[in-house]
Amino acid sequence: MTQHTSKHNKTVKKLALLMAIVSLTSCSKPPEPSSEAASVAQGKPVVYQVFTRLFGNKNTTNIPWGTKEQNGVGKFADFDDKALGYIKQLGTTHVWYTGVLHHALVADYSDIGISNDDPDVVKGRAGSPYAIKDYYNVNPDLALEPVNRLAEFEALIARTHQHDLKVVIDIVPNHIARNYQSISKPNAQRDFGADDKTSLEYSKNNNFYYVPGQAFAVPEPLDGYQPLGGQAHPLIDGKFNEFPAKWTGNGARQAQPHFHDWYETVKVNYGVKPDGSYDFPLLPAQFATQSYQAHYAFWQQHQLPDSWYKFRDIAYYWLDKGVDGFRYDMAEMVPVEFWSFLNSAIKMKNPNAFILAEVYNPDLYRPYIQLGKMDYLYDKVGFYDTLKGMMQGMQPSQDLIDVYQSVADIEPHLMHFLENHDEQRIASPEFAGDAQLGKPAMVVSTLIGTAPTMLYFGQEVGEKGAENAGFGKLSRTSIFDYIGVPAHQRVMNNGLFDAGQSSSDERQLLGFYRTLLGLSPLPAISQGQYVALNQFITDLPASDKRNVLLFSRFTNEQQLLVISNFSKSEAQSVQVSGLQALIAKWQLPDGEYQLKDILGFYQSVLSVKQGQAEFGIHLAPLDSAVLELQLKNKGK
Repeated sequence: MTQHTSKHNKTVKKLALLMAIVSLTSCSKPPEPSSEAASVAQGKPVVYQVFTRLFGNKNTTNIPWGTKEQNGVGKFADFDDKALGYIKQLGTTHVWYTGVLHHALVADYSDIGISNDDPDVVKGRAGSPYAIKDYYNVNPDLALEPVNRLAEFEALIARTHQHDLKVVIDIVPNHIARNYQSISKPNAQRDFGADDKTSLEYSKNNNFYYVPGQAFAVPEPLDGYQPLGGQAHPLIDGKFNEFPAKWTGNGARQAQPHFHDWYETVKVNYGVKPDGSYDFPLLPAQFATQSYQAHYAFWQQHQLPDSWYKFRDIAYYWLDKGVDGFRYDMAEMVPVEFWSFLNSAIKMKNPNAFILAEVYNPDLYRPYIQLGKMDYLYDKVGFYDTLKGMMQGMQPSQDLIDVYQSVADIEPHLMHFLENHDEQRIASPEFAGDAQLGKPAMVVSTLIGTAPTMLYFGQEVGEKGAENAGFGKLSRTSIFDYIGVPAHQRVMNNGLFDAGQSSSDERQLLGFYRTLLGLSPLPAISQGQYVALNQFITDLPASDKRNVLLFSRFTNEQQLLVISNFSKSEAQSVQVSGLQALIAKWQLPDGEYQLKDILGFYQSVLSVKQGQAEFGIHLAPLDSAVLELQLKNKGK
C-alpha cells in the first residue's frame, strides 16, 4: 500500500464507498542462529521485508528532499553473501524485495530511453514504489549500470536462492503510475491503455476509467506542500498533460483529484462498471472449497476483461525470471473473481508460489482466502491493531485473545507483523517510543499461531524512523525519498553485517530476534494446536493480569507454555493452576515435570495431581518465557 497521509484510517472509511466496485462474493556479539533456524524452510514462513532502495545505503547525509547523489541509494549488488547471510541468520525463509519494479521517480534516465517523470505527479523525489511505470523492468536507481538493471536483478534472484531464500516482489493490480510507459514489454504485449476507447467513461476491455472531455488537473496542494520541497525542476509547473483525465488510483472520479487522493496513480478497470455491476461472471459459492485447478478450469470457459490477461502475463513473466511469489497491494479494491483467476493461473505454473495480499476489511478475509485463493493476508485490523494497543498500555490481553479467536478458522492464512513500510516504527514516539516494548508483542505475534511471521528491516535493531526525508511524516521510514536508516546502517557496518557499530541495546535486541525467530520451525509452533490459558492465572489483580498473556502450543511430541509480560515497569509473579483439559490432552500422569525456557533463562516446575496442574514464574518487565515440558517424570 502507498504510504499516504493517515492512509490506513482514511482508506478503511472510504472502502464503504469503494465497495461498489469490489465483488463481495463472499551487550556482546549476537549469538549465532540455532540449527533450527538454518532449517526453517521446513517450518512456517518467516518473511523479511526489505525496502530495496534503502537497505544497502551507507550514506548518512540525510538532507530533506536530497538527491540520490546527496543522500545515497542502495543497490541490488549490496545484497551480497554477507547481507544475505545476515538475513538468513534471522530465521528468514522469504525475502520480500519492496520497490523493485520500475516506478515513477524524479531522476533523468533519458540516456537509456526512459522518459522523465513530472514531479507534479510523483510523491517524494525517489517516488512511490506503488506507482508502477513499467511492469516489465526494474527500478534503474537500484542498478550499478542502469541499462543492465534487469540482469542485475536476475543475478540477485540467483544469489538469494543460493542462500536457500525465496524471492517475493510486489504486484499492484489496483493502480499504476499516471505516466505508465513500458519500454521493456515483450513484443506481443500492448501497453496499458494503448487500445482504450477514451471517449467512454467505461468499456469492458478498457484498462482505465475516463472523465470524457475533461483534462486532468493537478490537485490543489495542502499545508504548504511544494513538489521536491520547493526545489527547482524544469517540469514543475502545477500541470500534467493527460486528456481525457483518468480516474485516480483510489477510485476518485474527478478530473482534478483531492490532494489526499492517490493522484500519482490511475485506477485499473477489471470489468466493474461505474454503477458497480460486472462484465464478468460471478464465481459460484461452492468454489470456496474447491482446488486452484478447479478455479483455473472455470475461468478458461470465459472471455474476460483485457486487464485480467495483462496482469496474468506480468505474473508469468516474473515467475519465469525465478521470482517465487508476490505481495499484492490493496487487494480488496480489486474484485475477488480476478484473484481467483490470477492466483489459480499462478499456482498452475508454480504450485509452491507464495501469495500474500494486503486486505484491511475483516469481512473480506474469508472471501479473499477461500474464493480468491490467497495463501496469506495481513492480519492488521484486529490482531496487529490490538497488539499495538497493548504495547501502548491501552488494551488488555483479553482483547487479543478475543480477536484471535474470531479468526480461528482462517488463522493459518493471516500473517502477523509489528512493522512494515506503511506502519509506524515501534521505537518511534508516535507508537511505543522504545523498541523494547515490542519484545513481548513479537513473542506473541510469532508464536501464537501457524501463520507466517513478517519482520521489517531495521526492526530487529530498534530503528526509529525519525529522519525527515521529505514527503510524508516522521515515525515511518520514508518510502518516497532517498534516505539513510541509522540503526540499520549501524548493524550493517559498511557491509560487514556484524553489528560492529550497533549499541549494546541494539545488539541485545538483535540476539532476541534471532533466538525468537529461530523457534519458528519447532513442531509445536509450525504445526501445533493453540489453547488460551489466561483464565487459569491466579493471584494477580486485574490491573496486572491485563498485561499478561499465557497460551500453549503443542503437538504429541512437544508441549510449550508461552507467557509474556507487557508491563514496561512491573515484574509479574504469575501463578497458574487448573489446566485440566490441557493435562488430559497431554496425557500426563501425576508427578512433577521440569519446564525449561527455550527463549531465555527461566525455569519452573509443573506439578500434576489428580489431573490438575500448577506452576509459577516471576517475569521481569517486558519479558517472556517459552517453557518446554521436559517429559522425564520426576514423580511416581
